[in-house]
Amino acid sequence: MSFARSEVPRILIADDEAPARARLRDLLDECRESFPLVIVDEARNGREALDVINREKVDIVLLDIRMPEIDGLETARHIAGMAAPPAIIFTTAFDAYAIKAFEVNAIDYLLKPIRVERLLTALRKTGAAPPVSREALEAAANLPRRHRSVHERGKIHLVPLSEVLYLRAELKYVTVRTAEREYLVEESLTHLEEEFAAEFVRVHRNCLVARHAIAGFERNAEESESGWAVVIKATGEKLPVSRRQHHVVKEFR
Repeated sequence: MSFARSEVPRILIADDEAPARARLRDLLDECRESFPLVIVDEARNGREALDVINREKVDIVLLDIRMPEIDGLETARHIAGMAAPPAIIFTTAFDAYAIKAFEVNAIDYLLKPIRVERLLTALRKTGAAPPVSREALEAAANLPRRHRSVHERGKIHLVPLSEVLYLRAELKYVTVRTAEREYLVEESLTHLEEEFAAEFVRVHRNCLVARHAIAGFERNAEESESGWAVVIKATGEKLPVSRRQHHVVKEFR
């Protein structure tokens, strides 16, 4: 994220602890003379932070790593998929793994207790620095996401992984299917399989099915080269199983 020098950066504070948010407000107030800014809002967790970003223009997010429901790293990975994401500065109490991962992947962070000089330096860097990449965030997190983020009309929609029935590749998109509707995301099916290997099983070169969504398997010789189809529990859909993935039928029977 970069913004014009004439613009006053709009900042979101995201931290689950009220004293930490108050401390950041005080520190930002101290920075105003050297770095004019506007505090847009506060958030207590990642979901609230994404809600604010959906409704407000935000240039910089001060993002705590450890938060309930959706932590800072997962929140950042959803933000990184935006067309014009805000700059992210992580805040954290001492966490040896996180700090090492951040340094390796060139991700900016502030170690609590935060000092005004260090905050000011980090804020000044955001104006020209490129946004942190999704790949760097994934490497630092080293954990699968608990939600899929869908970006529609500049907004982020969170889809809990527990609600996803299957992921199916179609041209350059992947269809994310829930019981209620379908979403389209621009992401590699192979990449999704690597990230969510524990929750999904490949039934075809173009389809991953959530293990919890499998009702069973039926013979389906006409539509499947293996003669089998997987039945989706919530919708009753029958998706073909390829010959190469026929072992999946035996695994679940």
